[in-house]
Amino acid sequence: MKDLIIVIDMQNAYLPGMPWACADMERTIANIKTLLDSGIEAAFTVFVPPRDPKGAWNEYCRVNREIDEDEHANALMDDFSLYAGRFPVFSKSVYSSLGSPGLRDLLKGYDRAVITGVVAECCVLSTVTALVDEGIPFVYISDAVSGLTHESGKEAEAIVSYFCPVHGAVMDTEAYLNGQRVKKM
Repeated sequence: MKDLIIVIDMQNAYLPGMPWACADMERTIANIKTLLDSGIEAAFTVFVPPRDPKGAWNEYCRVNREIDEDEHANALMDDFSLYAGRFPVFSKSVYSSLGSPGLRDLLKGYDRAVITGVVAECCVLSTVTALVDEGIPFVYISDAVSGLTHESGKEAEAIVSYFCPVHGAVMDTEAYLNGQRVKKM
């Protein structure tokens, strides 16, 4: 089975001490790096505010203007700068990573999407539901995803689990990599 790891929105705004800090980020960063170092192909997404917001995005952009205009907050985390040279980085202006036509096209060459990143309750969950709608199987890596709080991250994981086993699976980094080794033999 040919998998593509999708690293969703690992931007500085989600680090501790930043405006949209997520819980468990040290663990999430470490596990994403472990996955990226495993030899499996990957792609990154970064959220870029819409240039011409419509509907509710107008309010989103108004409320978050200070963060949206902060280059440092919107930059990919330093931990991933070397990986961004090896793997493609796609911009999106909606929550779902499938909002990037480039990523959507890239996924056509893979059997499954492996989901990592932030924010569990928002961009990650939107990506999973879009994958389900597109008929693309997924693996949600529970210890490589962070939510705004530990509790809300677990709630998002519970919602994702309702799509399993028909549309995907939920597992941790170790279980996924052990399964990958078995399938490659």
